[in-house]
Amino acid sequence: MIALMTETTDWADRTEQTVLDAAIARAPALGWNARLVREACEACGLSQGDEELLLPNAARDLAALLSRRHDARALAALGETDAKSLKIRERIARAVSERMEAGAADLEATRRCAAFLALPVNADLGLKLAWESADHLWRWAGDEATDWNHYSKRTILSGILIPALTMRWFDRREAAEAFVARRIENVMAFEKWKAGKDFEAPFRKVTDVLSRVRYGRAV
Repeated sequence: MIALMTETTDWADRTEQTVLDAAIARAPALGWNARLVREACEACGLSQGDEELLLPNAARDLAALLSRRHDARALAALGETDAKSLKIRERIARAVSERMEAGAADLEATRRCAAFLALPVNADLGLKLAWESADHLWRWAGDEATDWNHYSKRTILSGILIPALTMRWFDRREAAEAFVARRIENVMAFEKWKAGKDFEAPFRKVTDVLSRVRYGRAV
């Protein structure tokens, strides 16, 4: 049973990547849509039943596969750099740059996919994939936060990644990297301002008041 499950998983993984290759080649002419999925699957010899099994969410699943391939490509490139040898702002700048270039290798297909993810109906998927990318990049950068900083860092980086990638796909690389540099500088300035400030104090005061009301004393 385990062997059968492994074989099925291996088939799915290999076939997904083969279909993605076919889709990347056809996307400049077809766009990113159900027709692209069907023709890419047909080119790989898959029936409609196989297509529905492999990509139940059609073009959305294909978009996720492309984003994750670009994540993997960026991480492979980043693996050649010792993150600890760089300052934190340099790590993030390098990470975002490699992620941008990973997608640029499939530029025309990536543009079609980006336009697909920009549709309101696909905004949830676009945000999810940006979060995944941000998580991968922060982990490469050495982030080990497990408190609320874990989420705030990824939220901030997602907010940088989405416009940066869009600029890279549809504008010049120089413009995208200049944007990233400015945003990182803004974030670092905010972090410097925030350092040493006790933002939890108001919440502690509220907790203290509520505990006095309920228990007649502070907890």
